[in-house]
Amino acid sequence: MSTTRKKPSIVYWLGNNLYLNVTNRCSNNCYFCFKRYKCGVSGFNLTLLEEPTPGQITDELRTFLNRRKWKEVVFCGFGEPLERLDCVLEVTKWIKKRLPIAVRIDTNGQASLVNKGRNVIEELRQAGVDRLSVSLNAHDKETYNYVCKPEFEDAYENVIGFIEKAREQLDTEITTVTIPEVALSKVKETAHKMKVKFRLREYHPCFW
Repeated sequence: MSTTRKKPSIVYWLGNNLYLNVTNRCSNNCYFCFKRYKCGVSGFNLTLLEEPTPGQITDELRTFLNRRKWKEVVFCGFGEPLERLDCVLEVTKWIKKRLPIAVRIDTNGQASLVNKGRNVIEELRQAGVDRLSVSLNAHDKETYNYVCKPEFEDAYENVIGFIEKAREQLDTEITTVTIPEVALSKVKETAHKMKVKFRLREYHPCFW
């Protein structure tokens, strides 16, 4: 069945990871984003008709959380999870009360801009978040603005600052999509200097 005809998924899975699709909103408009030309991944429809409440998310989690030994639960869907910081915090606390499982957030690193005045890193740590995977899809501000088209003018600088703060409290990695505009070696060097892990994500271009 085509994902366009399936009910949108709040909870989905890839391999041994359980994923939470909590929003389709994002402060970036990256040209390479899957949601520009697909409605989902691996047969799951990730195009939400409305944002799920924390209660709806935990109700779905009850169904799947004990079905197998998951490696980790990951906040990652067709949007930026930390657009819904309070939701992420509430659901993370719910998970941690029930299972000794790692919780990861895949983020664009602009949470401090989206949630002005809040100590986002500290709130995530207190809720029980274990890992942050920060998408840094450029080696400088000019490239970042070109490929990611952020809402915020100072987005790139804030992503760097977010990573610097995060590495002090959480297991943090930088990821980069293998798009032609990015000097991957320079992003890897940035990760090395900041003493965080570095991981490449394969770019799947759309030819239609």
